[in-house]
Amino acid sequence: MHLEYFQLIDRIAALDIGKRTITVEAQVPTTNTIFEGHFPGYPLMPGVLLTEAMAQTSGWLLIAMLKFERMPFLAAIKDAKMRDFVVPGDLLTIDAKLAHDGSGYAVTDAKIHVDGKLKCNATLTFRHTPFPNPDIRGHMEAMATKIGFPREALAHG
Repeated sequence: MHLEYFQLIDRIAALDIGKRTITVEAQVPTTNTIFEGHFPGYPLMPGVLLTEAMAQTSGWLLIAMLKFERMPFLAAIKDAKMRDFVVPGDLLTIDAKLAHDGSGYAVTDAKIHVDGKLKCNATLTFRHTPFPNPDIRGHMEAMATKIGFPREALAHG
């Protein structure tokens, strides 16, 4: 199995800790080897990657809500619906809202829109734990800088 590293979030467009919401943007590449097999002559963004994009968006919201002290790990996907196709070149607007947080778990409701049209949505459950090691935390801090994570949300320093 060969998996290329994937970062599905390009930038954080809005983060509101008080409202427990986040909006990110992600540009689907016009060419990528994933489209060679999904599907030849009719390239579509795989639903599993759309779900992962919603999970990554939700994860950044949770990291902000948890003051960058804990790391969320996807634990469950509920009521995922692929409502329309996403194609190469689409600009995704991905929104997530924290629905519940407690006892080491959090639930978000996430949606992906393209040009204002709902493409997919899901309810996602995460388990959050302290960062497993300093390397992972350092990697996440570097990614946070790359996607425009608000510096004020880095509560630990």
